[in-house]
Amino acid sequence: MKKSLIGSLAAVAAASLVLAGCGSSNDGGDTTAPSAGEATDTATEGEGGGEAGGDVSGTISFAWWGNDDRADKYEQSVALFKEKYPDVEVQTSWQAFPDYWTARNTEAAGSALPDVFQFDSAFLREYAESGRLLDLAPFISSGAIDLSGYDAGLVEAGNLGGQQVAIPTSTNTLAMFVNPTVVDQTGVEFPADGYTWDDLNTFIQATYDAGVKNSDGFALYGSGDYTGTFWLFLQWLIQNGTDPFTDDGQLNFTQDDIKSFFALSADLREAGSVYPVERGVALAPLGGFTMNESAAEMSWDNFLSGYVADSGVEDIQVVPIPSGPNGTGNFFRPSMHLTAGANTENPDAAAALINFLLTDPEVGAIFGTSKGVPADANQRAAVNAEEGSIDARVLAYEELIGATETTTAPIPVKGFGTIEEKWRQLAEEIHYEYITVDEFVDQWWSEAQRAIAEGA
Repeated sequence: MKKSLIGSLAAVAAASLVLAGCGSSNDGGDTTAPSAGEATDTATEGEGGGEAGGDVSGTISFAWWGNDDRADKYEQSVALFKEKYPDVEVQTSWQAFPDYWTARNTEAAGSALPDVFQFDSAFLREYAESGRLLDLAPFISSGAIDLSGYDAGLVEAGNLGGQQVAIPTSTNTLAMFVNPTVVDQTGVEFPADGYTWDDLNTFIQATYDAGVKNSDGFALYGSGDYTGTFWLFLQWLIQNGTDPFTDDGQLNFTQDDIKSFFALSADLREAGSVYPVERGVALAPLGGFTMNESAAEMSWDNFLSGYVADSGVEDIQVVPIPSGPNGTGNFFRPSMHLTAGANTENPDAAAALINFLLTDPEVGAIFGTSKGVPADANQRAAVNAEEGSIDARVLAYEELIGATETTTAPIPVKGFGTIEEKWRQLAEEIHYEYITVDEFVDQWWSEAQRAIAEGA
């Protein structure tokens, strides 16, 4: 299995813990939002931007998904870009995640993608292999895009077939979030460092057996059933020495692997010891963990801000996920990328904007860890890391993970979004006892093969 030591991330994260800046934090990664911004023209009259501006000029478009907070941060960043590149006009637009990809797919069909746009790993193969994305390697070689502050293994996450079709803006990694308020109420101690999946199961069962209810009369649980999350299955495979996908974009695991994963929590499901799916559905878009009815939940580490905000519990703990035979096997996943459309008529300006958004320290201070931990060393050093802040806690966690040998993030297969959602849907049907694990495997496997073949 290919390994990459993220030592540079650990070193800079440690240093940044004592710095103060002006960052903030909110949900990152595949974030959805209830509203979308109209396209705006950020070009204004200004004085010279110094040598950084060079001969770059013209009009380019820039699109992203997110919410109002992310839009404000990007607009601030583009305004700073304009100060250095006064001859470049940037037209910005953003949407919620599902609408964003509907728009991009339509544009891709007509070779009309934005000049620069935010990108998700789940769609990397299908866009890259159909020639929709600009190869950024020449701009990296020339120094127009400076990745000297990047870990080499992280850069690889945007390289397909020898072409650098995307560059990660930031990273996140899987973490276990523990709600100390619920733990105290149940009286069941969370497992110590180095705990295994069996230890986690014991904690979940013991919490259920404690039979504690909150003041509203709802039972308190240890956690939900982790087997319903596809990324946790992939992480478990890595812990057991299996790369989830082949280099040519096929599944590298078996149907028996899936059955073995679901067997981990089979006793808990049968006993009704995991957080009930029907209660979670009723609480959506919140959940058992954010409603303080479940003591622990696994997710991406940059979700800490959302968990704190939704639960009202300031001291939520961020600890490593359970260990397997090969340790936790954590990988630093690009929480999102920046890329350029192959159809761009102004690749030099597009490269200049990408470089600025990826490496400028002021941009790092603006975003903090809201998109994950910045991939660039200078941006990480600029993140607000006041002691005890959410940014500091996320940085400290990634420092902890980065101090160990970590695995290169798997590049998703074509149709990844489809097969990930199908996993979630079918796992829910297992909990309702509509289907068995064997039926889950048959149905999911068939859908996965179709989605990979068709790329959708």
